[in-house]
Amino acid sequence: MARPELLTPLFRSLRSLKGVGPQLSVLFKKFFATQKEQEAIALDVLMHMPSQIIDRRAQVSIANAYFNSIVTLKLHIDRHQPPPKNRTNIPHRVFCHDESGEISLVFFRSHGNWVERSLPVGEVRFVSGEIAFFNGEKQITHPDYIVAPENFDDLPLVEPIYPLTHGLSSKALRKIIVQIVSTLPSLPEWIEKNRLEQFNWPKFDDAMRAVHTPKNLQEAEINSPSRMRLAYDEYLAGQLTLQIIRSSMVKEKGISRQFSGTITTKLQAALPFILTDGQQNAIKEIFGDLQNKDKMSRLLQGDVGSGKTIVALMAMAAIAESSAQSTLMAPTDLLANQHYKTLKPLCDKVGLNIVLLTGKQKIADKRAALESIKNGSSNIIIGTHALFQSDVEFNNLGLTIIDEQHRFGVYQRLALSEKGKNADLLVMSATPIPRSLVLTHFGDMAVSILKEKPAGRRPIKTAALPIGKYDNVINRLKAQINEGAQAFWVCPLVEESEHLDLISAEDRFLALKKIFGTQVALVHGRMKADEKQQIMQDFQTGITKILVATTVIEVGVDVPDATIMIIEHAERFGLAQLHQLRGRVGRSDKDSAALLLYKSPLSETAKARLDIICKTEDGFEIAQKDLELRGQGDILGTRQSGMPGYRLVVPDIHRHLLEFAHVDAKNIMAQNPYLSGEQGEAIRTLLYLFRRDLAIPLIRAG
Repeated sequence: MARPELLTPLFRSLRSLKGVGPQLSVLFKKFFATQKEQEAIALDVLMHMPSQIIDRRAQVSIANAYFNSIVTLKLHIDRHQPPPKNRTNIPHRVFCHDESGEISLVFFRSHGNWVERSLPVGEVRFVSGEIAFFNGEKQITHPDYIVAPENFDDLPLVEPIYPLTHGLSSKALRKIIVQIVSTLPSLPEWIEKNRLEQFNWPKFDDAMRAVHTPKNLQEAEINSPSRMRLAYDEYLAGQLTLQIIRSSMVKEKGISRQFSGTITTKLQAALPFILTDGQQNAIKEIFGDLQNKDKMSRLLQGDVGSGKTIVALMAMAAIAESSAQSTLMAPTDLLANQHYKTLKPLCDKVGLNIVLLTGKQKIADKRAALESIKNGSSNIIIGTHALFQSDVEFNNLGLTIIDEQHRFGVYQRLALSEKGKNADLLVMSATPIPRSLVLTHFGDMAVSILKEKPAGRRPIKTAALPIGKYDNVINRLKAQINEGAQAFWVCPLVEESEHLDLISAEDRFLALKKIFGTQVALVHGRMKADEKQQIMQDFQTGITKILVATTVIEVGVDVPDATIMIIEHAERFGLAQLHQLRGRVGRSDKDSAALLLYKSPLSETAKARLDIICKTEDGFEIAQKDLELRGQGDILGTRQSGMPGYRLVVPDIHRHLLEFAHVDAKNIMAQNPYLSGEQGEAIRTLLYLFRRDLAIPLIRAG
């Protein structure tokens, strides 16, 4: 379906608007255009929301105009006092009065005679601006508005103020916005009648008018019916997109898998621990999906150390029972290698053939892996994104598992599942995600959650200390190492930076080497893959006792004997990162500790982060706090492909509307899967408005 004709005024170039010349056009393109090659269009400006409101309705006398208040005065112009020639530091003053007193208007560096033309002596003008004092006298410096009595209606008494870019003035932007709003078409209604009535929401075009050209303060508030309606619209467009993706993934029927239980029963018996209730529930849900004729599309999220990898292995063992292959894709070579080493001993015990494929393998190893994938002799393939390159041919791919899902976007999910025409999809996230972000990014997926940790794991004692206690930390570390402990020491940088006053991993490594000698090793992301692997192997086998690292060890590195985590400059890390790093210890039945070293003074936010990480190990509680402390931010890498950040939604204010949008989107797609008829037309209009039209070709053909 082509874009609806009635949206044409919103998709026209800004250059077609009155007052937009070449200079302003370039500025708008830089500020608003969503893609580099595109120019800005009217819709971009319409979706640009005000950040505050100025109330100019206070039409008071000079006597009642108070310091720092924004007022609108009706003034009689008495005389001008231009600055002496070439004295640019002295302003042009205009003296005015009303019945209650006198005031001066002040203009610095005014060129030509525009001040005289704007404020003719002997005439009356309405002037709006902020009241200040100079030498005990009231003045307004550079008034915001000066209008003649007959043009009073041009003065915006309730004025929205917008975020700007360098070179773009508020007045210039306002003129363009008023033009666009005046040509707003009346659009078909996509919101269900009962939802509109529940919240008393206006129509879309009326809501936009109220936000951009409000008649009173109430219309302009961030929680006004108009702004709430627009936030809901943005949520609804996102939720419909996810529902369309879901229906497109399941419309190509999956395969109803049959399991004999021969491998999975053996595997469960071979595990050195008993599965938690959460793991057993997740496995049951996944097996149910795999046995269903629809394609599986499921998110498995679990806290650090909750055992997601074993759940994934049980799923892959079940797929092997149905004579198909599975692939587990990790974001880094280090994590792919880690998964391979963890899973291979278990696979060997139960007769599963597991292979590794990464971009940095030796050519002979890669060739052998590719051959076993093609001829079907490998049951499980572990790798990085190299798995989805064109030279990789699967014999019969039944299940795709993606680890660390937040590194991949919504549309990549579709592309990744293309390698196996009927392949089911399981994505795993080691970052516990608050409910609102699950709906925003994974509303197209069923969700399984692992909350408990495997039996025998002990709590991790966590404390925060100022870096000034470094000597005490070293003495305590010496005692622990002598008793056989192993420790991670994490720094935020690889090498020294002239811009940041931080200790680097290389500096810390050299300092610790003087004390601990060959017991210390260094690992960071710039090293070659085989070098990193060797260092990690030496640490895992206990040859080295202290591993100095950057956040390359944040995800998935498993060294059960490491019981100490020291994070230097902990105030520089986000909550989710601190939680992930801490999760590298406490992976056995031994007592573990995490020490957060910080540099004083701490900001309020940094202090709140360290407090919460010391108080709790519950990743879901930590993730919720992270969301509160920094908003949606980049907790999930929110600007993923196909998931742009919000423009109308302010999550802190509008988050409750997401649940409504999620429920409504599911109902719409259940009742009208082909989006046909008047409702379908209205929904497609909504998707075009919010740039979600990439989903339109995926709508099931009716």
